[in-house]
Amino acid sequence: MLLCLCAILARAEAPFGIHVVDEHSGRGVPLVTLRTTNHISLTTDSAGWIAFDEPGLMEREVHFTVSSPGYAIAKDGFGFAGVRLTPKHGAKAEVKIMRTSIAERLYRITGQGIYRDSTLLGLEAPLPRPNLFADVMGQDSVQVAEWKGRLFWLWGDTQRPNYPLGNFHTTSAWSDLPEKGGLDPKDGIHFEYLTDEAGAVRKMLPINEPGAVWLFGLLVCNDANGAEHLVAHYSRWKDLGKRLEHGIAEFDEEENRFRRVALLGEEFTWQHPQNNTVRARGTGADGVERDYFYFATPFCVTRVPATYEDVQNTSSYEAFTWSAEMKEHVWQPSEPLTQEAEAALIKEGKLAKDKAYLQVKDGTSGQPVTLHGGSVHWNAHRHRWIMIAVQKDGKESHLGEVWYLEAKQIEGPWRKAVKVASHPRYSFYNPSHHAFFDQQGGRYIYFEGTYTETFSGNPVATPRYDYNQLMYRLDLDDPQLKAAQE
Repeated sequence: MLLCLCAILARAEAPFGIHVVDEHSGRGVPLVTLRTTNHISLTTDSAGWIAFDEPGLMEREVHFTVSSPGYAIAKDGFGFAGVRLTPKHGAKAEVKIMRTSIAERLYRITGQGIYRDSTLLGLEAPLPRPNLFADVMGQDSVQVAEWKGRLFWLWGDTQRPNYPLGNFHTTSAWSDLPEKGGLDPKDGIHFEYLTDEAGAVRKMLPINEPGAVWLFGLLVCNDANGAEHLVAHYSRWKDLGKRLEHGIAEFDEEENRFRRVALLGEEFTWQHPQNNTVRARGTGADGVERDYFYFATPFCVTRVPATYEDVQNTSSYEAFTWSAEMKEHVWQPSEPLTQEAEAALIKEGKLAKDKAYLQVKDGTSGQPVTLHGGSVHWNAHRHRWIMIAVQKDGKESHLGEVWYLEAKQIEGPWRKAVKVASHPRYSFYNPSHHAFFDQQGGRYIYFEGTYTETFSGNPVATPRYDYNQLMYRLDLDDPQLKAAQE
């Protein structure tokens, strides 16, 4: 009887569970905010759960306004989009919402409290450490490469619990591929962070000089003897506007850190790895076909032969640009073409509109779309190169509108785009499509980006989610993508 009484008391004190689900798939939706009439704000965890236990608001009807980027709920006769629930300890309620974006938001990848509410409700999470691991509170801008049969990840700045300034010398982790024991990408990613003696994330490129250290253009290449190397471009910054040094860094397997192997002069503005790397065949100026590393910024307008020696040789880099003399786009050792520069050439009458490679328009409205960052990969399902990129100066947000594009060649032309995700008054920058997670022959793709109020103008950061990575899934057979697939 005593055990039964304890069980009853435990259930009585358990929070009220609110499960917000996609009305079509039944899957829990992360990043859905419920607000009471006195502005108590609660946001669903990665499984779509909210643990509600508010003194004074239990055992009575409560109205919750429901809002979420890319999702909606029907409004009542007075225009309020929400639900009325009666919270009871130990009970649960389901709230169905409609997805309005083409891409489906799956979960938060990084940070603290990924499954906070699920844990408070006693529910199982797919991650072994669902709420804090290696002191990671927030992480910025992902890079990843397949290496040694696993996935090697790195991020820029990493926030920690004990002070606003965390690790500003790059953070890394390993994970297993889904086919080699890793989680299904629809369920999450189990990171094994590289940590220090205290169990917190370690500095992956420790430099004694001041400034934040970032790594981009992560790639795996072989040298002339066949040895494999994991390298990237590194840069050290005083702030966002002042770079102090840059060069090439390589991962040292004995030290489990990166080390500087080449220092570059400031005149080398593009002759180095950058942003997201993709390996593909290409024909050089010498007419020889070979493997190249292309660097998506988000357009692949710089490349280098895919060897360890060439990656470190600035004279081996080529840029995709417009040749006024040849009247065509060419690869040559000169400044790479940008979307804005190509638009200027068209305006000046030096380039015909139908010969443009980088002039992107909304496939539905025909309005121009200026892209900021993203990735490019070959897709076997579409038999096309596909791009996932974020828009610069979008109507709803400065860096929060995500677009899908297709092209027959890696260089383009990139013409039509369809918006697949929106984050009004919020940022979702440096999105990256993870082609190694593609499913059903490339029909389903997965991409992530940095969700943060930085650069957005939004004075209110979303608790726990801010400055972290969000994962989305996109069905390339969705008829709403047709405007970009013509």
